[in-house]
Amino acid sequence: MIRVVLALWFVTLIVTPPLMVWGWVRWATSKQPRTVFSTLSFVGFSLATLSALLAISSVIYGQAIGGFQFYDPLLLKIYRWGALISLTAIICAIGGGWRPGPVRLHAPSCATATLFFWLLSAEAE
Repeated sequence: MIRVVLALWFVTLIVTPPLMVWGWVRWATSKQPRTVFSTLSFVGFSLATLSALLAISSVIYGQAIGGFQFYDPLLLKIYRWGALISLTAIICAIGGGWRPGPVRLHAPSCATATLFFWLLSAEAE
């Protein structure tokens, strides 16, 4: 079980950031027409990026204030919002994954990775 958790942390912290950068580059340089499905994938990908930015900013904020206390209400709200944003990203990414698009595969993988981050972080609390 510990190997699975470590593998999830590895994917979430090491593989996901370059995958997000690659997705943003693909989206910006894509010449494909914007369809409903590609827009849904983009919304899912954007929400996954928002969730990752929330994670990064909460870590920076926690370091700035000297750390969160055990079961800090603000930290629990951050976990809840991060997980909800990631779940919404997964739903949008699945909806947009039916047709080809520049971030069709990036959106569900990044959204799932951010959801794993929030679940594992909350479990570590």
